[in-house]
Amino acid sequence: MSGEITKLPPAVQERLLRLQQLQETLQTVLAQKQQLDLELIEIDRALSELEKVSDDVVIYKSIGSLLIRTDKAKVTSELSERRELANMRVSVLTKQEERLRSQIKELQEKLQKDLRPISQAQD
Repeated sequence: MSGEITKLPPAVQERLLRLQQLQETLQTVLAQKQQLDLELIEIDRALSELEKVSDDVVIYKSIGSLLIRTDKAKVTSELSERRELANMRVSVLTKQEERLRSQIKELQEKLQKDLRPISQAQD
């Protein structure tokens, strides 16, 4: 296939490379979103469990390989902040995903127009 690519005009080659880069970036964004979604599920589970226990219960928080004693209000606040931050990051990644998908679609349409005469010439 690389031999076929070098036969294409330079502008078409650049578009193909750009398309590949955009697709790779999109995959990275989707992986980051998936990771954040998992983090949000974990945070929501932890907050849900915290709601079930009384305010005076002993709670331990994992910091590296240590468990540190803390209070419910502090952990709840930290988890809520993490959830808010993760939601903002998901929102940013969603917008980035939409832009990338739009750019990919536009580039694919241009490439189809570019490659149409080539495929007709080979017929």
